[in-house]
Amino acid sequence: MKAMILAAGRGERMRELTRYIPKPLLEVNGKALIEHQLERLTSAGFLEIVVNVAYLGDLIVARLGDGSAYGATIEYSREVEGALGTGGGVRQALSLLGGGPIAIVNADVWSDYPYAQLRPPPKAGVHTVLVPNPAHVPKGDFGLKDGALSRDGSPRYTFSGIATYDSGLFAGEAGESFSLVRVIDGAIGCGRATGELFEGVWMDVGTPQRYQSLLHVEQQN
Repeated sequence: MKAMILAAGRGERMRELTRYIPKPLLEVNGKALIEHQLERLTSAGFLEIVVNVAYLGDLIVARLGDGSAYGATIEYSREVEGALGTGGGVRQALSLLGGGPIAIVNADVWSDYPYAQLRPPPKAGVHTVLVPNPAHVPKGDFGLKDGALSRDGSPRYTFSGIATYDSGLFAGEAGESFSLVRVIDGAIGCGRATGELFEGVWMDVGTPQRYQSLLHVEQQN
C-alpha cells in the first residue's frame, strides 16, 4: 500500500501556536509531528507517501523535501485552504495514490501503533484503528464487536485517525468537499467496515493543552 499523511488543516484550535507554522510542524523531541509519522511509516515499509498541504504548506514541503532524508519518496497534493475536507483531499490525490488500498493517517496523531501490522481494508471497504475513549471524546465514535464497525453498537471507541481504505470509495463520493467520516459511514452501511482496538500510546494533538501535555510526558521519558 501507498500511504497518505493528512497535513492540510489549519489547526484553528491551536491558536497562537499555528499562526506562523502549520500544526504538523510543531515539534516534539526536536522533530516535527509529521516527521515522527514519516519515520514510523517508513520503518514499517511504507516508502511511497503522499502528503496533502494547504495552510502554510510551503513550509511543510521545505521541511520534508522529496522524502529521501527519511528513506521514502514523497509527493505533494496541494489544496486551496479549507476547500476539500479530509475526504475530498484524498480524492484529489487519487492520481498520486494509484488504485487499490491506501493507508491514511493524520499528521497530528502521536502514537506507537505498529504500522507494519496495519491490515488492508475489505474489498470496497475500510479498516479502522480505534482507541479507548479519551476525556475529550467520552462517548466514542464507533461501535466495535467481533471486528465489525458500527455507528450505534457497543462497546464504543474513538477513531484514531489511522485507517486503510479501498481507493474506490473516494471516487464514488459526490460533492467537492466531504469528510473521511462520511466515507467510513458509507462503508458501514454496506457492511464493509472493520476495526481493531489499539490500547498503546495514542494522542490527538488537537489543542494547546494536549500539545503541552504531550511535551510534558515526553520530557519525563
